[in-house]
Amino acid sequence: MDGRSHFHAELELLTEKLLRMAALSRKALADALKAFSERDAALAREVIDRDAEINRMECDLDETSLRLLALEQPVALDLRRVVGTMRMTIDLERVGDEALHVAERAIFLSHLPPAPVPAHLDELAFRVSEMLDKAISAFQGGDTDLAQEVCRLDAGTTDLNVLVLKDALRQVEQSACTAPSLERSIHEVVAGRSLERIGDKAANIAEAVIFIIKGVSLKHHCRPF
Repeated sequence: MDGRSHFHAELELLTEKLLRMAALSRKALADALKAFSERDAALAREVIDRDAEINRMECDLDETSLRLLALEQPVALDLRRVVGTMRMTIDLERVGDEALHVAERAIFLSHLPPAPVPAHLDELAFRVSEMLDKAISAFQGGDTDLAQEVCRLDAGTTDLNVLVLKDALRQVEQSACTAPSLERSIHEVVAGRSLERIGDKAANIAEAVIFIIKGVSLKHHCRPF
């Protein structure tokens, strides 16, 4: 195997590792949301325990990416693949962190009287899950149109989180501010903020996909091209 073939084999391995990390982060989010909606403390603790594996994969991907940059000095598309991978690694690790925070809220809520998840929080959870799934699929398929769709979806996450906050305030007012109601509302607001951040990370991943394929940097400026 010549030098270039070896390098491209390393790139493919890097991509495989990134997709494994993406699968772990996606599962962390799905399980955290299930634990939150069902008040399943045991499942929430599993999410928390598995976060160490996501962190380990981040370190592994960082080391591999830096080694490829130092030894191979890639250019053009190959360079963008390595740099884009490094960007996505950071965001996937943060998705895992935010999923962990949602799982922590689930543990606290498991000690309170049962109550349905507020509609806007449920909608926010669905939206950010969809965004993360589509961002990962866009990377797998090299689909910039799908990546751009993720960027468009991100525009509504802040508005939804504002509605989550308003719902929580209304819930407290209507329940005469009992201790369980106040505590539940606080945990729902914290979970909503974590979900909004996950939406931001999904948008960052989508931007990285566009950067890799098109060579266009959209950091902080998701827009059509």
